[in-house]
Amino acid sequence: MILLKSEREVRYMREAGMVVALALEAVGKVVEPGITTQELDRVAEKTIREQGAKPAFKGLYGFPASICVSINCEVVHGIPGSRKLAEGDIVSVDCGATLGGFNGDSAVTFTVGTVADETQKLVDETQNALYKGIAEAVAGNKLGAISEAIQKHAEQAGFSIVREYVGHGIGRSVHEEPEVPNYGFAKRGPLLTEGMVLAIEPMVNLGLRSVKVAQDGWTVVTRDGKPSAHFEHTVAITSNGPEILTRLA
Repeated sequence: MILLKSEREVRYMREAGMVVALALEAVGKVVEPGITTQELDRVAEKTIREQGAKPAFKGLYGFPASICVSINCEVVHGIPGSRKLAEGDIVSVDCGATLGGFNGDSAVTFTVGTVADETQKLVDETQNALYKGIAEAVAGNKLGAISEAIQKHAEQAGFSIVREYVGHGIGRSVHEEPEVPNYGFAKRGPLLTEGMVLAIEPMVNLGLRSVKVAQDGWTVVTRDGKPSAHFEHTVAITSNGPEILTRLA
């Protein structure tokens, strides 16, 4: 069942989303060669708690950290630890925060120093694909309009869409109905309605779309070992069009 949010509930989610945006901003400021992924996690959790919120991911389904940190060929769900970032890496940071009983969820892929041209293009076009999808998050469209816009942009740029992992509804729970695939057809899926709040999150690979779960049971990696990028925003469908709740004002 898709749970619609009232204006009051969207206001609470806007506040939670702002906490996530602040945490990702703080992480972005310290991304540099030599920093460990565990240090990125500490920065994010400190920022979240300073805002009076809680890390939404810590303990969720047993996940041990406050953020997911995925490097290069890692797609999503990477566990922070002792690994250090290196020049030329890309690092995807997925962050969630709970405030006032509601959640925000967002992800950014950061570049570490100078990266290869094709990798920079992957990062840029994945972010562009996210905004193409958000532009279709309009009441009266079918959910598939978001999916088709993301897929079309990513594939026209020469990249592939991960299909095993998708976006989702969000509210009091981090994951609610409906699923939001990053591929599909514009005329399919549930009707988008004012009050729906969606976490839209393209995961795009430089090479083939095939992925697998690593031995740690969490980290999703590309099967061909090529880089993957991930961007995400929490978006409310309003009478005035899509509102991004996880972006700094």
